[in-house]
Amino acid sequence: MSKDQRLEQLTHWIRGVWPDAAIEVASADASFRRYFRIHHEGKSAIAMDAPPQHEDCAPFVDITQRLRNAEVHAPRIIREDLQQGFLLLEDLGDMPYLDKLNEQNADALYGDALTALINIQQADATGLPEYDDDLLQSEMRLMPEWFLQKHLNIIPGTEQQAIIERVFSVISTTVSQQPQVFVHRDYHSRNLMVTAEDNPGVIDYQDAVLGPITYDLVSLLRDCYIAWPVEHLKRWALDFKAQAEAAGLMRAVPEATFIQWFDYMGLQRHLKVLGIFARLKHRDGKAGYLDDLPLTLHYFMEVGKKYPLVRPLTELFDAWKIPQTIGAYSSTKPDALRQST
Repeated sequence: MSKDQRLEQLTHWIRGVWPDAAIEVASADASFRRYFRIHHEGKSAIAMDAPPQHEDCAPFVDITQRLRNAEVHAPRIIREDLQQGFLLLEDLGDMPYLDKLNEQNADALYGDALTALINIQQADATGLPEYDDDLLQSEMRLMPEWFLQKHLNIIPGTEQQAIIERVFSVISTTVSQQPQVFVHRDYHSRNLMVTAEDNPGVIDYQDAVLGPITYDLVSLLRDCYIAWPVEHLKRWALDFKAQAEAAGLMRAVPEATFIQWFDYMGLQRHLKVLGIFARLKHRDGKAGYLDDLPLTLHYFMEVGKKYPLVRPLTELFDAWKIPQTIGAYSSTKPDALRQST
């Protein structure tokens, strides 16, 4: 079924409730979902179009309720039709964190996001899929399949593949030792909306799992779309640590231990994301994500070189001249704080 036919169906569904509603495109994401802004009697809402053959709305509805029960500002569901794949949602606005963050407001906005993250991690995680060793490693394997082989035409030899597998094992083993909590799984500046009340509004959480306590923290602070100085990241990470301990989400641990948790979780996530961005280009025709490869690679190389058990993979990347091929990270935004140092 074409997108136009889907839009006709969605329009008919919306106007069954609001006959005079005006409908305009809001956004699309990296999946098959599309979003439309609905205007009605001076108010607005968001309609989600999730074709049932590609997307299941039921997890979104389930996770939305869990988050709202935990006092997280997820959008209220106004109307739903799971059979057709349509949802009508509260409009959280059109100002993502990525478009608003600057030197003056970063502490306040990240402070709100960290507080919201503590609430997220206290949400009901009953029955959620587990972020276990199999899932952690299968995600990292997207990197050699899509980033190395498909994108860069690099085919690792037997010894090189053994290095990759050893590093993956070290990372997943280390990450799995962290406390387990409710994980949003994509908690970053494009999925946090600046709102006048109960900031931030939180979206795109339907893939939530039970997993490591630092996963969403890494997504937020080592965001693949915006970078901050290392000293800022450490201060925000340790602020979160204090809040998590106070909330009973984790036992008190030394700062060095927590930073190592944070670093290893970032290594896993950024290896995965290298693969995902390459897959979005080569499988799904979404080339724009290639612009975000340099920062993602920068994170992996910078952090990986700190840890002797991970360094062999960074050395492989250097031997293959991957940083030179991908290009150095440089911000297109004027704010100097967006440069990682």
